[in-house]
Amino acid sequence: MPPHHGEHTGARIKRSRKVRRLTQRELAELSNVSYSTLTKVEQGALPASPSVVGALARALSVSVAELNGQPYFEELRQDQLDGLIQPIREALNVYDLGPDPDVVPRPVEELETCAGRLCALVRAANVKQAAADLPGLILEATTTVHTAGSDRSWRLLASMYRTAYDVTTKLSCPDLGMVALDRMGWAAECASDPVLGAVRQYMRGVAYLRAGDYRTGRRLVQLGMAALEQAEPGRERDVATGQLHLGSAVLAGRGNDEATAGAHLEEAQRIADRTGPAEGVHWLSFGPTNVGVHRVSVLAELGQYADAVRAAEKTRIPDGWIPSRLAHHYAEVAQALMWTGRAEAAFKNLQKARKLAPQQTRYHALVRETYAGLESAKRRMPSTFCNFGAWLGA
Repeated sequence: MPPHHGEHTGARIKRSRKVRRLTQRELAELSNVSYSTLTKVEQGALPASPSVVGALARALSVSVAELNGQPYFEELRQDQLDGLIQPIREALNVYDLGPDPDVVPRPVEELETCAGRLCALVRAANVKQAAADLPGLILEATTTVHTAGSDRSWRLLASMYRTAYDVTTKLSCPDLGMVALDRMGWAAECASDPVLGAVRQYMRGVAYLRAGDYRTGRRLVQLGMAALEQAEPGRERDVATGQLHLGSAVLAGRGNDEATAGAHLEEAQRIADRTGPAEGVHWLSFGPTNVGVHRVSVLAELGQYADAVRAAEKTRIPDGWIPSRLAHHYAEVAQALMWTGRAEAAFKNLQKARKLAPQQTRYHALVRETYAGLESAKRRMPSTFCNFGAWLGA
């Protein structure tokens, strides 16, 4: 079922429910979402939280992306990004064809530099440039592994696939992102690198979180933890372990398991106190700051929005911290502020997210739902509020 441009999430939920020939009460019972919440969400009177969308998607046997309206084709075309997706898809599809006779790859050292630059572009929220450069680099790295076959070249290819996941998810193409993660797992296995394998399981866990399948997400993170037992002790393993604890905390929060979420956050904090800022290790952004922003995320997932706002106020963000991660944080803070009735402050955080990472923000489902939730307060908003909605395509 293709997404209908201009519909809010509630309207798509209603349409999917009718296709399944379910009444609102029947869907409420199947999903364990209250009847009152469901009716308000379908009417557009209440924004659909990620946990509500996830529960309804499972009950309706559809994807979260479908209910959110992803991918946002009209906006992708306007930004001239839709034409960048197919080349990435094609580069991912030739993984097992052997060396391409028409591709002459550069030396591994040079390609590693390019891979690092791609990760830096994504972190700086320059998704368009990363998406444009990525397919050719994947093809070079693919030919390299099929000719050289060294562990180093396989790690390089795994890094390219990881960036493909980052780019495609930021462009609201989650299904293609899952293909990229499958390719990353294949390359990590060929590289015999347990840390890369663990990072891949963490990213799969996050993907399943976004898809509303928290049980599978938790199992994947546990697999990642098990893989790390085979890694050499050291900072690299510590950083990956800490990031897996952060993923587990968010998954537990989405599952309303406050005690487990808190335990994972505390363990991540202990590791971060030991490693210090480690944003460059596998580009995981791990460190004390990331633990702080994940604490805000977990509290929001638990529905403790006032506590999430207070935690955000206490979290110190260093100058120059990762724009893409910070923009995501502002989106989560905006959601928490909206639910606590602070509409103007919520909108200011959406504007901060847009300023830092416009391409990422425009395709962020949480941003769209938060904006929709602020509609009732738009009379009190500045004139830029409607302009923001037009830019979103809301």
